[in-house]
Amino acid sequence: MTTAFVFPGQGSQAVGMGQELAAAFPAARDVYEEVDEALGFPLSKVIQEGPEAELTQTENAQPAIMAASLAAFRVMEQEMGITLPGSAVCVAGHSLGEYSALTAAGSFSIAECAMLLKTRGNAMQAAVPQGKGMMAAIIGPELEAVQAMVQEARHQAGVSEIIEIANHNAPNQIVISGTARGIEVAMQVAKEKGAKRALPLPVSAPFHCSMMAPAAMAMKEALANASISAPRVPVVANVVADYVDDPDVIRQLLVEQVTGMVRWVDSVLAMQARGITRVVEIGHGNVLAGLIKRIAPEIETVNIAAPKDLETFSKAA
Repeated sequence: MTTAFVFPGQGSQAVGMGQELAAAFPAARDVYEEVDEALGFPLSKVIQEGPEAELTQTENAQPAIMAASLAAFRVMEQEMGITLPGSAVCVAGHSLGEYSALTAAGSFSIAECAMLLKTRGNAMQAAVPQGKGMMAAIIGPELEAVQAMVQEARHQAGVSEIIEIANHNAPNQIVISGTARGIEVAMQVAKEKGAKRALPLPVSAPFHCSMMAPAAMAMKEALANASISAPRVPVVANVVADYVDDPDVIRQLLVEQVTGMVRWVDSVLAMQARGITRVVEIGHGNVLAGLIKRIAPEIETVNIAAPKDLETFSKAA
């Protein structure tokens, strides 16, 4: 069995996530302490106790999700002898999860990753004034059909409105991003063209579209000063859906990722084409496992988020 490790993105956060692992394993607690120290802020307290509104803020959610994922990964390393490349041949992550994946593979320290994600969250939130942008999920049609809907919506909305595809999450689940009016027009077009659903997403900014250009510039500066080591296994990068391991290429793709589409379908298919037969999702929730089952049902999926998951995985391994 050939394994990949994957790491979840924004939206997977929940108050109390990782609490069982932290209670049971010092290795998990150490990760939260490292993140708190790097940020100069008790993020672990917000993760454990909330309030939910504070945890959901982009600048907190991004390092918090990474912390929960890396806490679980550290426990896997120390308690189960998991190693890279010994236990997996590649890593990947959805949007901010790519930072978690790179940290697990040794490209970033946990402290540096936490600071980069804090910067990324702040920059993404500040890039567009509240209420000016919007994201929506289009459920039903496949990518080509949604691309045609986007073109029609742009024609109807006018050149001043931005409508772009942000995430290709599953064959029939595509997220669009842009100006509030543009996305409203696009949702109406999608419904008229037969989409099963067109749902506005409860996000604070229009991620992964050209409106995030100021955030991309902020991350270009932050990443220019960051130390990036070659990962111990390749990372399947969101924006190219291909294996990369050169630090300079990783640096550039992380900048492009801020405004670029998350090509999750293509990333999963790229892993499958390289012989991946099992994917282990590390961190809170099972969103990626669910998407993978829709993209490539032949791939076995496993989730690691709590002590019971470690036992199940250990027995299976």
